[in-house]
Amino acid sequence: MNLAYAATEGAAHGGEASVGEVILHHVQDTRVIDLWPLGHITLPQIHVFGLDFSITKHLLMMWIVSALLIVIFRRVFQQPQTVRTGVGNLLEAMVVFIRDEIVLPNLGEEGKHYLPFLLTVFFFILFCNLLGLIPYAGTATGNVTVTAALALIALTMIQLGGIRAHGLVHHFQNLVPHGIPVWLLPIMIPVEIMGQLTKPFALCIRLYANMTAGHIVIYSLLGLIFLFKSVVVAPVSVGFALFISVLELFVAFLQAYIFTMLTSLFMGMSIHPEH
Repeated sequence: MNLAYAATEGAAHGGEASVGEVILHHVQDTRVIDLWPLGHITLPQIHVFGLDFSITKHLLMMWIVSALLIVIFRRVFQQPQTVRTGVGNLLEAMVVFIRDEIVLPNLGEEGKHYLPFLLTVFFFILFCNLLGLIPYAGTATGNVTVTAALALIALTMIQLGGIRAHGLVHHFQNLVPHGIPVWLLPIMIPVEIMGQLTKPFALCIRLYANMTAGHIVIYSLLGLIFLFKSVVVAPVSVGFALFISVLELFVAFLQAYIFTMLTSLFMGMSIHPEH
């Protein structure tokens, strides 16, 4: 995050309302990339048949993350090696951890078929989170539409996993617990359908809220300097803002792990409903 730019904006406008506007400006998606003190870049606006396909800051960040993932992983894993070093060793350790501690315990041996998907989800979210910590960049996972899209993809894979394992009809039969009285079916079926929909909703809101909250806290702490109009609170505000920034680095890994773990857990419940 660009703390210096946020501080300058707060100083330029001053007042409680303007500080709030600055905070919202930096956590929301925009069509402008601020490059303080050099100015800003306005992203292209594209409209086709009345539909808005304009490039936004968060969309650009996702393109950058996708390109980084392709380049880094192709470069690191393009040749098989018995012992990797540096970045390759770190990425290999993370891949092995996700396979052995997340995928296989939740999905069993069937999890090997879904390992590429879950690895893609983990590293895409992780890189989006980390990119948001860089000055002038933005956190794509702090956009509810992005997290909603990820959650819908997870919901699709949850259902496809169950259908692939049990067939279409039997999969939906597994949604209702076996052995319940027939007269309870009109109640249980809507409840189970709602339960299936609440899973991606929880994934969406959890990731969005956690990635947005840290940014808001940091800008709010810096905004105290301009609200009190005193440099006395500056050391405390900046110190706490730096602490939260370091904490955000941990949160970036944690939220990628939680999203991947919960997705694999829900997929495992769909593939192995008897467990």
